[in-house]
This record gives sequence, C-alpha cells and structure tokens, in this order.
Amino acid sequence: MAAVITTVGLAFLGYLATYLNGLRLAQKQARLTRVNLQLSEFYGPLFALMEANSRIYDTFSERYARPDGRDPFRHDIPPSEHELAEWRTWAGTVFIPNIQAMRDVVVSKADLLIEEEMPQVLLDLCAHVSGYEITAAGWAHGNYDEHLSLIPFPGQELRRYTRDRFALLKSEQARLLGHRTRPRRPHP
Repeated sequence: MAAVITTVGLAFLGYLATYLNGLRLAQKQARLTRVNLQLSEFYGPLFALMEANSRIYDTFSERYARPDGRDPFRHDIPPSEHELAEWRTWAGTVFIPNIQAMRDVVVSKADLLIEEEMPQVLLDLCAHVSGYEITAAGWAHGNYDEHLSLIPFPGQELRRYTRDRFALLKSEQARLLGHRTRPRRPHP
C-alpha cells in the first residue's frame, strides 16, 4: 500500500512540476510575443521615424545655417523668401510625412504602449502634427503666412522617449531569448 501511495504521490509531483514548467514557458512565450509586437509595430517604427526626422532636420539646419550657426527659424533675423520656399519643400516632402507616420503609429497601435496611460509627449506629437496639417493646408491654398506648426514639436523629449523605450524593450527581448546583455546607460 505504501508503495502505491509513494508511486501516486511521485506521479502527481511529476505532473505538477511539468504543469508549472509548461505554465512558466507559456507565460514567457506570451511576454516575448508581446515584446516583439511592441518593437515591430510601435517602438521600432516610432524610433526609426524619429531618428530619420532628426537627422534630416539637422541636415536642413546645417545647409541653411546663418553665420552664427543657427537655422533660419531660430534666429533674430526672419527667414528669407528663398529659405521659406526651401522649408516648404523639405517640410512637405519629408518632415510632415514623417511626423504623420509617427502620429499614425501612436494612434493605431496605442494598445502596444508600455505605459498604462498615453504619455504626454505622444499627445504633444499628435497635436503638433495636426498643427502642421493646418499650416500645410494653407500652403496648398497659396497662403504662406505660417511656416511652422501651431504646436511646438516635442523633439528632445520625444527622441529621449523613443530611444529609451526601444532600448528597454530590446534588452527585455534579449533576456527573454536567453541572450546576455550589457547594462545600458540611460540617455541624458
């Protein structure tokens, strides 16, 4: 009788261990799936668009820098008609489509946010895009009184946000895959 109880007890413990291990692996796989989605559909595209936009803006700023190094929109002397025409070309071709794509990621994939609530920096981005759409609509009608969005671009804060969240998720992805990672230093 004792042998039967021992055998049944060991079988039950083996089943329980197998069940708990399977549950742990399923949870880990579910977390990895979510992290992969967050990276591929939200933070990855947002990060890439932000970096591309920042680099092309830096290129514009360097190309049209005033003698003191500042771009025409951050200067005491207003931009010339030529600079404004160039800005409309760059903005209409690259900047506005990029920020619209960023906004579309935020709006369509908000379920993939790390945070429980929409971060203010993302709300500011969405408002900035709407402000530029109003400005661009004026350009389409030949109104060149405005050249910037009615709402400031949250550039530094958004760049920091996208870099930090992307790095955090890449680190978690590596951990879930069993890869060793070096600790990352936070960006200033």
